Amino acid sequence: MDNTNTTIVVRIDKWLWAARFFKTRSLAKQAIEGGKVHYNGQRVKTSKNIELGAELSIRCGWDEKVVIVKTLSDKRRNATEAGKLFDETEASIALREQRTAERKMANLTMPNHAEKPNKKQRRQIHKFKQDT
Repeated sequence: MDNTNTTIVVRIDKWLWAARFFKTRSLAKQAIEGGKVHYNGQRVKTSKNIELGAELSIRCGWDEKVVIVKTLSDKRRNATEAGKLFDETEASIALREQRTAERKMANLTMPNHAEKPNKKQRRQIHKFKQDT
């Protein structure tokens, strides 16, 4: 990886894009401005320069990840190299897995009634309505 040493200066939105947390820099910027990214426990501006060892709290969808910055990069590379830019904390991994399991259990206990009935079910509904 070139440009991954400690002497370069990288903006937080560019680092989040390079680390593949967001597909585009504009999405990273929107997340930062929307308060979904915290730098060492504080809200941050898009132009903030990131430092090694900083703790980032990143909310993506349902999940929140807490990561420690290991390496700086302003280039977007493949996923394996992007994974080398940060370490996710153990507590963050455990909490994410717990919340994922809770969501799966909630989906199992609450069936989705938003689906349209299929042909057989429609026939049964029509027959039921005609009989009453």
